[in-house]
Amino acid sequence: MKGEFLGLLLADKPEGPTSHDVVDMVRSICGVRRVGHTGTLDPFASGLLILCLGWVTRLAEYVAGLPKIYRGVVRLGAVTDTGDRTGRVIDSSEEWRRLSLAEVEEAARVQVGKIEQRPPDYSAKKLKGRRAYALARAGLQPVLQARQVEIRRFDLQGLALPDLHFEIECSGGTYIRAVARDLGEARGVGAHLAQMRRVQVGEFRVEDALVVGADTSAAEISAHLMPATDAVAHLPRVEVDREAGDRLIQGGALDWGEGQEIDGPVAIHAADRLLAIGRVSEGRLWPKKVFATSTG
Repeated sequence: MKGEFLGLLLADKPEGPTSHDVVDMVRSICGVRRVGHTGTLDPFASGLLILCLGWVTRLAEYVAGLPKIYRGVVRLGAVTDTGDRTGRVIDSSEEWRRLSLAEVEEAARVQVGKIEQRPPDYSAKKLKGRRAYALARAGLQPVLQARQVEIRRFDLQGLALPDLHFEIECSGGTYIRAVARDLGEARGVGAHLAQMRRVQVGEFRVEDALVVGADTSAAEISAHLMPATDAVAHLPRVEVDREAGDRLIQGGALDWGEGQEIDGPVAIHAADRLLAIGRVSEGRLWPKKVFATSTG
């Protein structure tokens, strides 16, 4: 039975449970240990959570970095310690009442592109071995370094002050709570994230996801599993024959034409089987992660 639970599962996480709660639920339903997610959603958020089952957990990093699309609501006029609606209000202002649509649009527009974003204090970033949220809960002020993220678009879908409805397409690693925080700071009124739903990761859409709950069956999960190759379908694909595949499986490298460098990982296939993730360097194709014991 366990052999059936191998691949990607698109899960639609409801508001309330943590991402790890959903992982634990799938583990319990399927009776398998190796289940992991490819990018956390906060408990108050909902939407697409991509799970990897079985050895496909080794491909999680290639899904985690895909661009993402979120829809949600920024509430102007109140700053919370967590940056979202679950936190304690630490500052408030009525100045949002004087804002025009043009001013809000400009605050959104300046965040589009490659920007330096400071993670929220209540985040999972580590400082000297401790999570930032643990430091914040202890009353300390974590000093988090800004890092580059990319916001491809920040579309305003409705303005009913103090609420701003939006859709954002961004790179992996972008904090939407920080987007809300920075928009409020830019207009001098403060803000926090009131609602958030992840609707897409790469080409994976929440419309195709399974809502996992206490009444979900193992058969339903099995029927919704996607093949491992879908996790790396966005990577450059390299086809090799059996002889070359056997050499890669054993850790050897293959000759690769000079001047044909490929930046980043490649998915190596033989006869429609995913053999390995590799890299091209100095005219050679090297295996990085091997998934098959033979090409036969």
